[in-house]
Amino acid sequence: MELWQIAVVLVLIAAAGLSLWMLLQERKRTEKLSAQFGPEYRHTVGEAGDRREAEKELQSREHRVREMEIRPLTQEEHDEFAPAWQKVQARFVDDPSGSITEADLLLTKLMATRGYEVGEDFERRAADVSVDHPQVVGEYRVAHDIAVRSATDGVETEELRQAMIHYRSLFDDLLEVGDDEHQPEPVAQAAAVEETEPVEEPAAVDEREKVEAK
Repeated sequence: MELWQIAVVLVLIAAAGLSLWMLLQERKRTEKLSAQFGPEYRHTVGEAGDRREAEKELQSREHRVREMEIRPLTQEEHDEFAPAWQKVQARFVDDPSGSITEADLLLTKLMATRGYEVGEDFERRAADVSVDHPQVVGEYRVAHDIAVRSATDGVETEELRQAMIHYRSLFDDLLEVGDDEHQPEPVAQAAAVEETEPVEEPAAVDEREKVEAK
């Protein structure tokens, strides 16, 4: 075999090796991001319509959030936010729509206290919070969508009840204190919801309103 032929073969082998290495790196990146973001990974791929573009977006938001000074709550802050949420939830029976708006604002305030940048761009807020809370950010989007529709067109009480539950999922996730020796219980456990007024069934609400009207 001529020298130039040997050189061509070596170049081809090197190119094949490089391609294989890049393929393996891409696969590792996909596996890492998919495991890290879970449902948010699938959501982002669906929105982008392209896996590589979606992964660039996820890496970009991760880098952006790591530049923020995200921190857990102090015990004092936790003790301020927990009862504030309970008040919002208790308001649901008399003013479902107003309580949903208040829940959205309280959650935004909690995010800001934790160190997130909370401008007017909701999608940016959701993207940022998805880095550390990917399992519940989808619920945040659903709740916010219901809140927006409630403010513009109005929605049924049952939808508002679901929005409150979705908001609570992220709220509980963010209600983390820095003291490892004392991790408080979430402000609204699923079992406790059955005993609270905010989840009163729409039929019961309608019946009570009829009685009050009389």
